[in-house]
Order: sequence, then C-alpha cells, then structure tokens
Amino acid sequence: MRLTAPFLWIFVDIILWGFISKYLSAFGNATFNFTSVILGAIILWNFLTRIQQGVMTAFLEDVWAQSFINFFASPLTIKEYVAGLVATSLAMGLASFLVMAAVAGLVFGYNVFKIGLIILPFMLVLFIFAVAMGIFMTAIILRFGPSAEWLGWPIPFVLSIFAGVFYPISTLPAALQAVSKIIPASYVFESFRGLTGAVSTPHLLANFLTGAGLAIIYLALMYIFLIMIYRRNLKNGQLSRFGAE
Repeated sequence: MRLTAPFLWIFVDIILWGFISKYLSAFGNATFNFTSVILGAIILWNFLTRIQQGVMTAFLEDVWAQSFINFFASPLTIKEYVAGLVATSLAMGLASFLVMAAVAGLVFGYNVFKIGLIILPFMLVLFIFAVAMGIFMTAIILRFGPSAEWLGWPIPFVLSIFAGVFYPISTLPAALQAVSKIIPASYVFESFRGLTGAVSTPHLLANFLTGAGLAIIYLALMYIFLIMIYRRNLKNGQLSRFGAE
C-alpha cells in the first residue's frame, strides 16, 4: 500500500491533466502546444512534491512505527539520518518521474525530454528545493509533535500558486510576483515554458543560477534549523515523546 498510493495519484494526475490539455488544444488559436506545457509542468511539479513528501513521510513512518529513538540508540548521527531520508525520497522521486514520463509517452505521445538534457539542471534545482521543504517539515514535526504533519501535505499546493506551475508569473498581481521571486521553483517553470516555446525566456542561465542559489540557501538554512530543533529536544527530553504511543 505504501508504494501503491503515490503511483495511483501520479497515474490519475497524468491522465486527468493529459485529457484537459488535449481539450484545450482542440480549439482556439494558441501558438504553443498545451499538452507540452501542462503535462511537462505536472511531471516536474509531481517530482518536486514526491521529494518533499518523501523526506517527511520517511521520518513520519519511523515515528508511527515507534522506531525513531531506536535509531539514535546506535552510533547513527543526525546527519546520517537526514542523509537516509534524502536518499529514500530521491529514490521515490526518480521512480515517480520515470512512471509519469512513461504514462505521458504511452497515452499522450508526450516526451518530457524532447527539449533536451537542459531539463536536468532545472530538475536539480527542484530536487534541492524539495529537500529543503522536506527537512523544514521534519523540523516542524520534531518541534510540535506528530500532529503537525498536516502542515506538510498542502505546502506544495500553496507554493504552486506562487511558482507559476501552470501560468506565467506575470499573470499574478504585483504583490504575489514579489513572493514568486524568492521561490526557486518559479525560475524553473518560467524557463520550462520558454524551452517549450510557450513564452519567450531569454535568460535561461540567469534563471538557473538564481533558482539554484536560492535553493541551496534554503537547504542550508533548513538543515541548520533542523539541527537546532533536534539538539533542543535532546536537551530538554522532548525527544522521548516520539518513542511513546
């Protein structure tokens, strides 16, 4: 069941948005292919979502199984534990990405790699940012307890508003555009639309460097935040609540 649920949602997303994009392409005078823009955006955003939720879920499963404290009865360090969370989420994220790409190709004839290997650096930006979000939610759950997990599930949906997953950032009001400028994913999706020909995006390198820089900064800050919370809980004994019913 742990493996079935994520892939079921992935399949539903690809099929649903694939038919929506085909419908939109069936009329109007659009100068770009809706299928390329929408399906590509769904695949990339789901990749980010699976990474973020993969980090958080791997940690929560240890809490639910009452095995979190047991890890630290061994010589395992918090750094190594976080590395394990990231490794498992990366495996799930890559598996999800391959499944989405395969379904999109088989059902709708869409090849996410048709824009070339230039997509890989932008996927790296999404990966780093997703890991940062996952670590942030892990820290929040460590601080406030397992009941705080509900905050982690809607985060990708909220961020998708500002990241411009399905529309250019210029569509947003000026105040929301200011928020978009500090979200690494927004630079990825603006560039992706440029690569698919939906809009003109002449500053691909600048977008990549800005997005990557922001993502790395967030990752460093969230990791420091997690270490601070962990040490605080270790000092005041609150870590013990993750080993009880």
